[in-house]
Amino acid sequence: MRHARPCFTLLTVALLAACQSQPVSESSAAEAADAAASGATLDSVQMQRKAEARTRSQYGLRGAMPTAASAPPPPAPMKPAAGYVVMQSPGIVAMPAEPANTERYAAHDDNPVHRTREQPVSTFSIDVDTGSYSNVRRMLRDGVRPPADAVRAEEFINYFDYRHPAPTNRDTPFRVTTELAPAPWNSTRQVLMIGIKGYDVAKATLPPANLVFLIDTSGSMDSPDKLPLLKQAFAQLVPQLRAQDRVSIVVYAGSAGLVLPPTPGDRHDEILGALDRLQAGGSTNGGDGIRLAYSMAKQAFVQDGVNRVILATDGDFNVGTIDQGALETLVGDQRKSGIALTTLGFGQGNYNDAMAERLADVGDGNHAYIDTPQEARKVLVEEMQSTLLTIARDVKIQIEFNPAYVSEYRLIGYENRVLKREDFANDKVDAGDIGAGHQVTALYEITPAGSGAHRLPPLRYGQADASGGPGTGNGEMAHLALRYKMPGQERSRLIETPIKTDSLTRTPGESFRFATAVAAYADLLRGGKHIDGWSWRDVAAAARGAQGDDRFGLRREFTGLVDQARQLTSQERETPAIARGE
Repeated sequence: MRHARPCFTLLTVALLAACQSQPVSESSAAEAADAAASGATLDSVQMQRKAEARTRSQYGLRGAMPTAASAPPPPAPMKPAAGYVVMQSPGIVAMPAEPANTERYAAHDDNPVHRTREQPVSTFSIDVDTGSYSNVRRMLRDGVRPPADAVRAEEFINYFDYRHPAPTNRDTPFRVTTELAPAPWNSTRQVLMIGIKGYDVAKATLPPANLVFLIDTSGSMDSPDKLPLLKQAFAQLVPQLRAQDRVSIVVYAGSAGLVLPPTPGDRHDEILGALDRLQAGGSTNGGDGIRLAYSMAKQAFVQDGVNRVILATDGDFNVGTIDQGALETLVGDQRKSGIALTTLGFGQGNYNDAMAERLADVGDGNHAYIDTPQEARKVLVEEMQSTLLTIARDVKIQIEFNPAYVSEYRLIGYENRVLKREDFANDKVDAGDIGAGHQVTALYEITPAGSGAHRLPPLRYGQADASGGPGTGNGEMAHLALRYKMPGQERSRLIETPIKTDSLTRTPGESFRFATAVAAYADLLRGGKHIDGWSWRDVAAAARGAQGDDRFGLRREFTGLVDQARQLTSQERETPAIARGE
């Protein structure tokens, strides 16, 4: 110890030597003398020798470690990187300490299989979020097996463009199409694909936009994949803004602050300069930031324009209003003023996916996760119209299956968007919104009546599949209905269309094949309970056979991610249980 007296150290060495049954070696005596001279204990010297031996073994070194005379001068003290522990004892190599992972994901179970005779109607809200896919992509690239709750199948499916046909005019803001084909993982079952495509708007013709960048600058954002990446993301959006647009920048850490008051969008240098000056530090008072952001949005409100708060954060709120329910209430109250909320997630380790996704839902907005500058460009530049301009609100889907043709069905994904049957016609019930050019894709797995491919065991006292009710024998296997509201209106409109049994095709299109491959990929990441014997290789092969016009390389990237997931899960199976701490 640094403050031990020399005489006490010498006495300790002498007593240890006297108690040993073997003579003290010359090297041990030298160590004791060195220890006495330096004020160190013999134990610390022995620990040092053991550490040196471990180091030689670890790095394949032979012979003695470098002496003080031959060693280079010690480097200047350096600030340790986050997540690393610096050991002060001489000779002990500093090893990285694994930082605690506090990422939060909302728990959800896969949608169950329903017997059509017992529950013929399925109702859910549409979802245009994509954050789950890019967040899981980040984990796979880092060699991390994603937790099952991080995987939301609908966000995987909706990440990709399936080229659904758009409406011919704006009288109806979107067009609905369906495709029915055998399930690729079990040809005795079928998959019904529902596609919704909103009309597009050229960027130059977008109505004036009033945007508030609400940016988390707390200490938890001090990481290359957080605030620096965030700045790059918004810097790509700024050049798209025009003189008729208005931009405000609000930041929050321990408290909220206004960095840039409402400013004309064509003052690009001024806006970029304000972004560039942002620095991370302090705690996270997200509640105050949200309040100030909505205040700025109301101050610069544009009638019949785009009014939106864009919240960029890792979601680590830890002071002020931190209860998620209270934050949802705050955002839900504000959406009534005509101001939407988009959330952009950043970073890893403490990312609060559950909060970011939920706030976007209640804020009539959308949620994306930004893991690369390329993803930022996709969300904020290439899909700028759909991200900012809402063309239809509270879009709900309800489908009634005909038990004469459909024995069972299962909705793939949308677990946190399922609605009660009576919610469909209730205009007070909130649902998802569609932006300009947005598309939504939903998949149902169907067991045809009489196919023998049932997942549910037969009921002892249940009715047989065959039967005679309204619609029996008319060739309709299902009836599809949608409700939506035009922006600024409170009464919903209804679209209805029957789905005929003769629409079944044995040669599904490229979009159908790719969408089902993505659905199977999501299922495998969650445990692979619903795709029978399909494997990672089957998914990859199906995706490679449906590449099509892959303009931005996203489908090609997907097949690479499937291979990465396969290798990662194979390694887990090959790792002995004792190595996993089981």
